[in-house]
Amino acid sequence: MTSTVNTFKAALAAPGAQIGLWLGLAEPYTAELCATAGFDWLLVDGEHGPNDLRSMLGTLQAVAPYPAHPVVRIPHSDAALVKQVLEIGATTLLVPMVEDAEQARGLVQAMRYPPQGIRGVGSGLARSSRWGADAHYLQTANDRMCLLVQVETASALSRIDEIAAVEGVDGVFIGPADLSASMGLLGQPGHPDVRAAIEHAFARILAAGKAPGILATDETAARHWIGKGARFIAVGVDATLLAQASRALARRFKEAPAPAAGSTSGY
Repeated sequence: MTSTVNTFKAALAAPGAQIGLWLGLAEPYTAELCATAGFDWLLVDGEHGPNDLRSMLGTLQAVAPYPAHPVVRIPHSDAALVKQVLEIGATTLLVPMVEDAEQARGLVQAMRYPPQGIRGVGSGLARSSRWGADAHYLQTANDRMCLLVQVETASALSRIDEIAAVEGVDGVFIGPADLSASMGLLGQPGHPDVRAAIEHAFARILAAGKAPGILATDETAARHWIGKGARFIAVGVDATLLAQASRALARRFKEAPAPAAGSTSGY
């Protein structure tokens, strides 16, 4: 039986940062490996990672036995897709490119059953209710839902107060890469102007009583954003970690001098 409490959602309401890892490989086996590492949350990326509904399901199943909370990023804002992802068992969604309060309110409604929302009722067929084994699912599902919206453009940033004020929005994630591009600074997410804009956004999100979030794979930058009040922050990406480690390993051997004749392996 699943818990009726979304522990990640509860953690966002308190000071301190939830530390996460981005999962972009779209592979349940590696997701489970990452789930053993000790992160507070794992982002299942369906926007830039090659995930579909089936691989998202496999990942949710793979990480279910572990404490790390799965957050699913859907590719776009769509009520039908939201419904499908909730039915496979997701309780926390990250939605990209949210531009205004109206779009945020639509997402809140898509995640909730009537009368608070418009989510269709079919949980008896779905993993979300454990195929009907969770007899109280329909009565408790709305309270379990956690919505994180991404503000990623200068125009959306100008509406940060209205977006953060939407009831049912639990956190606002700032996307530095897309934000920098919209500011005419493509490929410069660390530019002082971008950093200043994000710091302003964090202050407004916190003032609204909501949780600011960000992805920062540079440790210095990550600690900076934690100091600025980030409540949820991803500090690495699985694909990047594998790429960096494998390339570094290859370089050490390809660039190293050949072993002396007659030397033996340690094995």
